[in-house]
Amino acid sequence: MRENRLLLGILASLFVLYVAVPAGAWHRAHAKIFAILPSGATGPEGLTVGPDGKVYVATFGFSSQGPASGHGQLYVFDPDGQLRRQVTVQGSTPFLLGLAFHPTTHELLVLDSAAGGGGPSQVFRVDPLTGNSSVFMTVTGGAGLNALTFDKNGNVYVSDSFQGIIWKCEAVCGHAGTAWVTNSLLSTSGVPPFGANGLQFNHAGTALFVANTGNDTLVQIAINADGSPGSVSVFVNSINGADGIAIDRHDNIWVAANQADEIVVVDKTGKVIAKLGDFEGVSEHGVPHGLLFPASLAFSADGEWLYVTNLALDLRLFGLPAVDSQWCAQVKRYTVSKIRARIPRIGEDEDHDRD
Repeated sequence: MRENRLLLGILASLFVLYVAVPAGAWHRAHAKIFAILPSGATGPEGLTVGPDGKVYVATFGFSSQGPASGHGQLYVFDPDGQLRRQVTVQGSTPFLLGLAFHPTTHELLVLDSAAGGGGPSQVFRVDPLTGNSSVFMTVTGGAGLNALTFDKNGNVYVSDSFQGIIWKCEAVCGHAGTAWVTNSLLSTSGVPPFGANGLQFNHAGTALFVANTGNDTLVQIAINADGSPGSVSVFVNSINGADGIAIDRHDNIWVAANQADEIVVVDKTGKVIAKLGDFEGVSEHGVPHGLLFPASLAFSADGEWLYVTNLALDLRLFGLPAVDSQWCAQVKRYTVSKIRARIPRIGEDEDHDRD
């Protein structure tokens, strides 16, 4: 009888634990290597998927050894991760960030931050075959252009990490952009020292969401009926190093958390519904596995995968030690990762998503 009561007590305790702590609540959906950049490439930052389904990656111009020289580099990969070509962006500095194909003109726009180079931060039109370029948009002040997006009319919006500004220009620009929104919620004194970063409109076009990296926030800019900006507010806090963002068809926001080495997914109410990927170490050949300082992200053409650049930026190069700095210093070959573009159900089999 005593043994039976003891057994029943143990079973009751296990039942309580099972109910209270659902298994797999934060199943990480393993991030695997999609592509390894060629030897000599610097850390990849910007990423977009082209109308041809290929993956276009721009490099930031910093490696574990410090800043590069020369012109910026564009790498083009097939959907299977094979390098199709490497293109030198003419007239640019090495310090490229966001890039995207314009939805109506189909021009490839590439941001040149001129970080550390002393030159102007500007937007280029780039021929993805030859690298020939022309200036699409210029800005004023000490700008740090970082990411770009488009509204339904083809207007271009660019985040300025240093000045806390969202710049705007029409589809055919060729001149200085307009400071569309300037707000303290878009600037930062935090670490990493980038304010306004990734940005995307929701599908209704009623809000523009902007990641603030140094403040660990997603900022929401309301859009008035006439397309003008409305109120600016913090949508959600505590995404560690919120960097690039992508919005799926359900208006869930997928955010690269560069200081947590993960992808955080929040729904349209700001509730976190998934945390995907993780850092899995650096190989003896200097290749990072999993996510290491993830920066930009985009869905594959078929919607099955999420591609993520691993910037692997050693912040000690800027006098800012971070928890992953020593790992970033070990990187010799930079990578782009991919993760299944699905949100695992709570309690789902841990290996269900692995190939």
